[in-house]
Amino acid sequence: MQPHDFWQTIHPSDTHDEKGPFVAAYPARLTDGRQLLLPIRTLADGQHGLASLIVNQASFSVLSALAEDLAARLRPFAPDIVVGLPTLGLTLAAAVAERLGHARYVPCGTSKKFWYVEELSVPMSSVTTHHTKRLYIDPRMLPLLEGKRVALVDDVISSGTSIVAGLRLMSAVGVEPVVIGAAMLQTERWRPALSELSPHWPERVVGSFSTPRLERIADGWIAEL
Repeated sequence: MQPHDFWQTIHPSDTHDEKGPFVAAYPARLTDGRQLLLPIRTLADGQHGLASLIVNQASFSVLSALAEDLAARLRPFAPDIVVGLPTLGLTLAAAVAERLGHARYVPCGTSKKFWYVEELSVPMSSVTTHHTKRLYIDPRMLPLLEGKRVALVDDVISSGTSIVAGLRLMSAVGVEPVVIGAAMLQTERWRPALSELSPHWPERVVGSFSTPRLERIADGWIAEL
């Protein structure tokens, strides 16, 4: 597949072999068995890789499928409002909120507007950007969160650093989300970071699909044991 061809199609169940070895793509499985081919990114050591999802490059049909799946997973928690994390999480969060029947959602951001206040911000970094910035919430949005059941949504949970920043920001405004949602749970590396914040957080995480860390072998990649 060409790079621009990824994330464009949801394939029927069992279209692609899920045992491996995988050459350039990993077939992620949704709840209903359908598959989404994700490109494999080689890590710095050259011997390991990760499946990658860039949700704002996905076709509308794929975004819709992921949003519908995640909304179904969040619905049992009865969220009143969805809070989205930047940057790519905003695309997914808006679509999820719409499918939950909400009129709007609350986007967080890393661009400081002149009416923002530092007290409503926290440091934030991610595995893809490799630099620290600040995560803000618009003070004008706070009435939408007061006394509400909040779902915190990102596109991918990998190391857990972005979600932890989101949880710290929610804490700063007096909110404890009832659930955390993502399209992809990338390996299990995020669990220790969330557990360190509080042991109950990993149990509140839901995802449309999970992907393993991959190990290079002679004829491609396999899921690391």
